[in-house]
Amino acid sequence: MTAAAKSIYYFGIYLIVLGVALTVSPNFLLTTFRIAETSEIWIRVLGAVVFNLGLYYMLMAPSNHTLFLTLSIYTRGLILLWFVVFVAIGWAPVQLILFGLVDGAGALWTMNSLRKK
Repeated sequence: MTAAAKSIYYFGIYLIVLGVALTVSPNFLLTTFRIAETSEIWIRVLGAVVFNLGLYYMLMAPSNHTLFLTLSIYTRGLILLWFVVFVAIGWAPVQLILFGLVDGAGALWTMNSLRKK
């Protein structure tokens, strides 16, 4: 795998771990980051979606498909932007930006790796 593909693969692992945490024990994760607990099903639904996205990332990484790698840069950057907007308009606590920063950092890693290719 190229360095860009490895960045996607490792990001996929992060998404799978995050997805499992959100699905199995969301309130542990939320309280760890000082976000209010919830009993809503939507946090677990999100966990299932995040888990599945992680599978896409891990399974696509070995193909080193340039379009997928490039699209992941934009979509992960957008996640950071969305989270900043959610916090700015008062829909989410500031801690949510931490999760967006992981996405943003991963996007930068992939982008820099593609440029060195």
